[in-house]
This record gives sequence, C-alpha cells and structure tokens, in this order.
Amino acid sequence: MFAVTASASAGGGPTGASTAELVNQAAAQISTLVRDELALAKLELTEKGKRAGVGGGLFGGAAVLGLYGLGLLLTLAVVLLDLAWPLWLAVLVVMVVVFAAAGIAALLGRTKLKEAAPPVPRDAIAGVEADVNTIKTAAREGRRS
Repeated sequence: MFAVTASASAGGGPTGASTAELVNQAAAQISTLVRDELALAKLELTEKGKRAGVGGGLFGGAAVLGLYGLGLLLTLAVVLLDLAWPLWLAVLVVMVVVFAAAGIAALLGRTKLKEAAPPVPRDAIAGVEADVNTIKTAAREGRRS
C-alpha cells in the first residue's frame, strides 16, 4: 500500500518532479505492489497446500486401517449368514449390499465435488482490492486539486 499526494504548484509534483517522473514512480510502485501481492498469494496457497497434504496423509492412513476393519466385518457377516444359508448365497448377499453402498457413496461424492469451490487466496485478493480502491481514490483526489 502506498500513499499518493498531489500538489497544485506550477513547478510539478510535491518535490518539483516532472509529470513524466511522477508517472514513472507510480508505474514502479504499482509494479512492486503487484509483485508483492502475487508473492502473498503464492505464500498463502503454499501454506494451505502443506496443511492439506498432512491432512490427506492422515486420512490415507485412516482409510487403510478402515479397509482392514471393513474386510474383517464383511468376513464376519458372511460367516454369520453361512450359519443359516449356503455359503454361496451368504457371499452373494454381502457382495450385493457392498456394491449398493459403493454406488450410493459414489453418487453422493460426485454431487459434493461438483458443489466444491476451487481454493482461492482470499487474503491476497482482499489486499489487491484494497490497493485498487486506494489508487482510484488517490486518482480522484488528484484530479480535484
């Protein structure tokens, strides 16, 4: 963020600089500002990406353990159903239930993914918007004087 001052003196800007020099200074400041805002956005997305990576790794480990537990639970279901039905029927019933649950989960997951918004560097965007408003305000005030 930077401040812009204007002077009504006939000798140019507040320090006696010519209009061309003031334009060059403003261009340099805007260029620096844009670079800084891009660096902020990159830093913000990098930090969020690292956190997401750690969380994803932990979820991956939980998924592996959950799959082992689910396999044991399904085996138990087959063994219990085998007490009343033939083995092939017990396996078939458990398999149909598992595939039905997988289909429902896939449909729900697809719906949620379509609703998800892409990651946005909110802080950097807010900073750029504030900078643009500052520049617009300074330009309007500069025209009035």
